[in-house]
Amino acid sequence: MTATPLPTPASDIVARLRAAGCVFAEDEARLLLGTAGTPAELAAMVERRVAGLPLEHVLGWAEFAGLRIAVDAGVFVPRRRTELLASEAAALAGPGAVVVDLCCGSGAVGVAVAAAVPGIELHAADVDPAAVRCARRNVTGVGGHVYEGDLDAPLPATLAGRVDVLVANAPYVPTDAVGLMPPEARLHESRVALDGGADGLDVQRRVAAAAPRWLAPDGYLLIETSERQAPHTAAAITAAGLVARVVHAAELDATVVVGRR
Repeated sequence: MTATPLPTPASDIVARLRAAGCVFAEDEARLLLGTAGTPAELAAMVERRVAGLPLEHVLGWAEFAGLRIAVDAGVFVPRRRTELLASEAAALAGPGAVVVDLCCGSGAVGVAVAAAVPGIELHAADVDPAAVRCARRNVTGVGGHVYEGDLDAPLPATLAGRVDVLVANAPYVPTDAVGLMPPEARLHESRVALDGGADGLDVQRRVAAAAPRWLAPDGYLLIETSERQAPHTAAAITAAGLVARVVHAAELDATVVVGRR
C-alpha cells in the first residue's frame, strides 16, 4: 500500500520555520515531515517548533554518534561536540569493560560507547528524575543499568575499584553565563544539567574527587569541558591523584580531559 503523502507543502513549513528564526529550516522541515505520522501530528510539531521548543524535543529523539537517542521534554539534548567524549571513551574501553556514565542525561554517551564496543558492562546515573526516565529508555536497550541520585551516590558498591572507564558530561557553564545561553537550552533544559557553579567547575571537581574510589587499576576518567576551562579541569583531575591529558577536536569545538589512574 502506498502511503498517502502529507498535504502540507514542505515549502510552507520551511517558510514558517525560517520566519521563527530556524537557521537550518530546510533540514528541520525534512525531519519533521519524516517523523510525523499524520497531518495533525505534523501541524502540532511545527507549532511546537515555531514556539521555540528544541527540535529534538519536538521530534522525541536526537542524532548522536550515528545513533537515534530518545530525548524527552526537559531533558538535556546531547550536543555534537560530546561525540568526542564518546569516541575517546570507546577507544579506551575494551570488550567486556565496565563503563560508568555520570551526569548521563539521556544516556547518549554510554549508549554510543556500547554501540562501538561489544560486551561492555554499562552503568549510568543522573540526579534529574526526568533524565533518568529518559535514560532508561535508551540504556536498558543496550543491556545497561540506570540509577537516580547525586553523582556517584546511587552506584552499586560492588563497582568500587572495578570501573575501567568513567565518563562525565557534567555541567560546566558558569552560573552567571547560563542566562546568556540560547533560549532553547536555558528555557527548555533542566538547570541542573547546565549550571556548573560560579566558575563552571563545581560538579567536575566533585566527579574528579570521587573517581579514584571507583576506578580499576589503570582505569580512566574522562570529563568534557571547554578549551578555556581545560587547564582547571586537568588540575582537578591531577589533584585526585590521576595523570591528566587534554584532547581537543577543533572540528567539533570539543575538549575532553582524560585522567588515568
